[in-house]
Amino acid sequence: MWKLYTLLTITMLLWGANLPMLKYMLTFMHPVTMTALRVLTAGITVFIILGALKLLRLPTKKEWTYIIGGAALNVVLHHYFLNMGLFRTTGTNASLILGTGPVLTAICTALILRNYPTRIQWIGAAVGFIGIGSVVLAGGDSFTGLKLGDAFIFFAILAQVLSFLVIAKAARTLDPRVLTAYMLTVGSLLLFVISLIQEPGELVKFTTVPLSFWIVFAASAIFATAVGHMLYNYSVGQIGPAKAAIFMNLNTLFSLVGSALFLGEIITSRHLIGFVLIIIGVILGSGAAEDLWKKRKTKPEPS
Repeated sequence: MWKLYTLLTITMLLWGANLPMLKYMLTFMHPVTMTALRVLTAGITVFIILGALKLLRLPTKKEWTYIIGGAALNVVLHHYFLNMGLFRTTGTNASLILGTGPVLTAICTALILRNYPTRIQWIGAAVGFIGIGSVVLAGGDSFTGLKLGDAFIFFAILAQVLSFLVIAKAARTLDPRVLTAYMLTVGSLLLFVISLIQEPGELVKFTTVPLSFWIVFAASAIFATAVGHMLYNYSVGQIGPAKAAIFMNLNTLFSLVGSALFLGEIITSRHLIGFVLIIIGVILGSGAAEDLWKKRKTKPEPS
């Protein structure tokens, strides 16, 4: 179990660093075209990795329904609205809204899968959410009204949360890492169709961007999207969407660190308070605290 917790923490580190990278790339290109090529690159990367590990296989007809459903939610809708939202709103607002993922996942899991989190996990989700609020308010930017970009970010996280339920069901017969490869590739092709309609002629801009763009692009596509989604979807298949989603609280923290490193933003004492609350929320909400307590209770007393 602790191996999965480590994998999820690494995934959140990759996703957190991805937010400022996306903001940087969007200064050179429109969102849908850039996202389509980035996701396609990620899908090809996952196929290469799984091919080397000899884990690839053709899906069954039923599994293709999960792939198409997952691609529509986790790739097309999530990445479309995420990048369209980042194009219109601040990274601070985006971090706050993305931080609602664990709570939305817990609610959807309880309503749809009838898998109810424990009281301690609900407390952990609440504490983590307070920590996220502390971090966001430390940036001096609060909601003054619902913006179109903010709404897009919410649609992005809602689509991703619903996709976790599809992934959890698909994982019963299909390795989530294989599912990820097909989802990213199918989803990227659909995004390309949308980009040709919404952003005609945007592909030409790939020939004019600087070398720094391609370095960031490769890091985002290969590490954040390919490796990150592969690790996260694998974890969802192992411990379920509700527990895995608690780690999304770390997204805000790592996004903040990434913004400080790449965009020159300042970390304050309120950020550090938020950091502590987020860590507590992850430990309680993921079930790690309960696992430790159970092991301690079952440990034999020394004679």
